[in-house]
Amino acid sequence: MSEQVRVRFAPSPTGHLHVGGARTALFNWLFAKHHGGSFVLRIEDTDTARSTREAEAAVLEDLAWLGLDWDEGPDVGGDYGPYRQSERLEIYREHVEILLAEGKAFRCYCTDDELAAKRKVALASGRAPHYDGTCRNLTEAERRAREAEGRAPSVRLLGPARDVVVDDLVRGRVTFAKDMVGDFVIMRSNGRPTYNFAVVVDDALMRVTHVIRAEEHLPNTMRQLLVYEALGFAPPSFAHVSLIVDKDRSKLSKRRGAVSVAEFREQGYLPDALVNYLALLGWSPLDGEEFRSRESLIEEFDLARVSSSPAAFDEDKLKWLNARRIREEPIGSLVRAARPFLSARGMSEPDDARIGRMLELVRGGVTTLAELPDAIAFFFDDGLMFETEAERVLADGAARSVLEALRNAMEEDGFSLTSEGFKDVLRDLAESLGLGNRRVFMAVRAALTGRTHGPPIGDVAALLGRERVLTRLSAVLSR
Repeated sequence: MSEQVRVRFAPSPTGHLHVGGARTALFNWLFAKHHGGSFVLRIEDTDTARSTREAEAAVLEDLAWLGLDWDEGPDVGGDYGPYRQSERLEIYREHVEILLAEGKAFRCYCTDDELAAKRKVALASGRAPHYDGTCRNLTEAERRAREAEGRAPSVRLLGPARDVVVDDLVRGRVTFAKDMVGDFVIMRSNGRPTYNFAVVVDDALMRVTHVIRAEEHLPNTMRQLLVYEALGFAPPSFAHVSLIVDKDRSKLSKRRGAVSVAEFREQGYLPDALVNYLALLGWSPLDGEEFRSRESLIEEFDLARVSSSPAAFDEDKLKWLNARRIREEPIGSLVRAARPFLSARGMSEPDDARIGRMLELVRGGVTTLAELPDAIAFFFDDGLMFETEAERVLADGAARSVLEALRNAMEEDGFSLTSEGFKDVLRDLAESLGLGNRRVFMAVRAALTGRTHGPPIGDVAALLGRERVLTRLSAVLSR
């Protein structure tokens, strides 16, 4: 591309980041990284009734957890700030005054009740409920009279005289008929800009080259192009990506489970897994390989491979990606990610290396970090809870003989507990007792873990240590 790519993500801070917003942020971030451009974070907080700094902090935390770092924003600054709309109100007013002075906009004194009544009449007569131009050509005396009545004016942009065409990078050419929009409000009577006006001023002054956002914003683009034209700004390129829907093609909502980044984080998903999955919602890699590194996503991301069809959210696929990511995560990183989940269960083992060995043994059998505490619980609690199948194994008359023989062998002088050495002892016991290896190994596993399935029993015993193994054998034998 001939110009430096500049994209932005502009959330309204009303709560934690929805996965739809996260996917939009990710596509912008990948596009910027792919082209060596800038990713700008802008906070659209003019809705004072719903926007809070606490919610803003939550959004920034979610983006940071995902690893979507921004080059400019409210917390890091930049050459085109301020990066909160609430701090840019004077900029919007200046541009409104320009349009008023050039005759491209006008003050409207119609009240909400009057506009609602006109809308009702238009709908009843089968007409599009556009503004009827009541205040478009008011004289100065008429304006003063309305202001004397205490009417605070809004400001409207003159409607289009021709159809509006959007050349979208995902959806192709989209045409909006000129009669779809009338004279629309760009500044409310309370002095606050409308979304469609503020976003144009911001994107133009921040030198945004590409606007990548959800398809629900496509109708807004019609009005925004008119604002660009009125202000004499060159518009950016637009790309409207598909919505994320549930598997039944309904709107993604809380009734299906988690819908925010924070919820998936709390459920034990790794950020790289969620980033990997979100990238596949509406975009497809050339080679079809779904498990991808962040680096490969940056290298391959291309708007030409973004689909215009709705993307169905499939949590089963997300779990598959997360399980594989857990298996391949560097063990030190996995320990850090797992710590909050372990601490919440009172598992406060201070030795990272020991925790790492536990996680190494069990991570192949879990799909989320939240499953890890249960997976390694038997390492921490000598008062085991025995599964039904483990109780059945220990009720076998041969089990007592196995456990007694194992305890005797481990109490001999010079016994050294290693993973392979422990398994050799069990094999010797199987032979001397005339039992199959499976019965011996199963009885010992049940006694040491309370379970009949799990990681290699030699590794478990070595990590428990000689004294704890003997304690558990004695506890079962004394039952």
